[in-house]
Amino acid sequence: MRYLPKSPAERQEMLAAIGAKSIEELFSSIPDRFRLRATLDIPGPYSEAEVIQYFKDRAAENSNGYTSFLGAGVYNHLRSVVTDAIIQRGEFLTSYTPYQAEITQGTLQAIFEFQTLMCQLTGQEVANASMYDGSTATTEAVLMAERLTGRQRVLVARSVHPEYREVLKTYAKNSGLRVEEIPFTASGTVDANALQAVVKDDVAAVVVQSPNFFGVIESYAPLVDVTHTAGAMFVVAIAEGVSLGLVRPPAEADIVAMEGQSFGLPPSYGGPFAGVIASRDRFVRQMPGRLAGQTTDSEGQRGFVLTLATREQHIRREKATSNICTNQALCALAATVHLTLLGKEGLREMAEQNLSKAQFALSELLKIPGVRRTFDAPFFNEFTVELPRSVKIVNGHLLRDKIIGPLALGTPYPQLTKHALVCVTETTTRAEIERFANAVKLALERPI
Repeated sequence: MRYLPKSPAERQEMLAAIGAKSIEELFSSIPDRFRLRATLDIPGPYSEAEVIQYFKDRAAENSNGYTSFLGAGVYNHLRSVVTDAIIQRGEFLTSYTPYQAEITQGTLQAIFEFQTLMCQLTGQEVANASMYDGSTATTEAVLMAERLTGRQRVLVARSVHPEYREVLKTYAKNSGLRVEEIPFTASGTVDANALQAVVKDDVAAVVVQSPNFFGVIESYAPLVDVTHTAGAMFVVAIAEGVSLGLVRPPAEADIVAMEGQSFGLPPSYGGPFAGVIASRDRFVRQMPGRLAGQTTDSEGQRGFVLTLATREQHIRREKATSNICTNQALCALAATVHLTLLGKEGLREMAEQNLSKAQFALSELLKIPGVRRTFDAPFFNEFTVELPRSVKIVNGHLLRDKIIGPLALGTPYPQLTKHALVCVTETTTRAEIERFANAVKLALERPI
């Protein structure tokens, strides 16, 4: 049920119906000594996010609520209840692939809107209907570059998400691709000199992530120049889509592979998510996945169809651009609803909150003796710090305080033992950040 406040005209209409001229006259029968003349100390109206947080805080008083500072490719962002309400409608929730355009216009239009939003975010000209997740999107982007260039050597920055690199290597093992890694500098960015030394005319693609796995924002310009000089394709992977609310989109990239989880999808123990591939229009015939296009019917009315379907597995299996024969349509719909509700200003505000809260968290941690910042480059909502003792030991203490600690980087990066990847989003409050910093301080002071 909606609550619609009474307008002044409606108030007067009700007063007239009972024979009163004003609100004051309505309550005139109540003795003055019993009437409250002062303004009630009631807080102002809450936003949807604030209302949800209020009840979460009340519920946490009776349950085991945890605060998380873990990101690393999966992020806890605010989600409107409207998103779940729409994607749970039967027309969307139970529908199958929209092969028959005349009876699936709603689904096709939703996919088309998703593709449009992804192009606007990434600065590209065409986007597909979604892939499984960011890792498969990144891998499929590399395979797309292989088909376009006819080359089989791939250079991937070591600052790309370790699991994205593992998925790529799995695909490469039996497809003839040779995957080589490019080191990162002391500032956490891709080593442009190292790239220039190894990129040759046999390289199909150079893959860079921004913000990268350490949260660092990369500068594309020198990397793009080196890549294109060698005739290779520049592929940008994006694991944290909310960063595009502030960070300049990678319009100079040839192909963009993005994880869409941050757009209205909960962490959900790791899935399901929605990957995205976007590129220049001239590469569209080598793009994997489905494409919804806008057209007109025999009566000249606007309509939507699956287009360029000869690229797909259900048309010609052995010559398809990809053997991923489905997409994440429901997750893509959630992203579409989420971004439409936010709008440009809403996404920008969300990104600004992520940035400012992460900056505050870093400043609080650096007050602790022995804690140092690992990389000095600009970052978004994740950053890396070095602790004076094992991250896993610290995380064990934090867990007892109902805090899910940051990722220990020593496993994917042995040279970063005792380094932690801290994530802060708009859902994290100032009080939670202060409590986290104090808990880290106490954990470091405790005997091992």
